[in-house]
Amino acid sequence: MATKEKTGIVVSTNMDKTIILIVEEKYAHPIYGKILKKTKRFMAHDENNECVLGDTVMISETRPLSRKKRWAVKQILNKRKISN
Repeated sequence: MATKEKTGIVVSTNMDKTIILIVEEKYAHPIYGKILKKTKRFMAHDENNECVLGDTVMISETRPLSRKKRWAVKQILNKRKISN
C-alpha cells in the first residue's frame, strides 16, 4: 500500500521537532463549477528541526507519533529566502 503524501507551507515551528503546515486543496463546486479553496492544518514530525516559517515541504503519512501527529517531513521543497 502506498503512503499518502501532501505538500504545504510551514506556518508554525514553535514546538520541538514538530511543525504545523497548511495544505491547500482546490476543487470545483459539484453543481456550479466554481473553483473553491479548502485549507487544512497538519502537524508533522521534523526530526532535525530543519524547517522554518514559509518553507514549502512534502509530508508523508506515518504511524501515530502523538495524539495529533501522524505525518513526518519527507522533503523540503523550497527554503524560505531570508532577506537582510
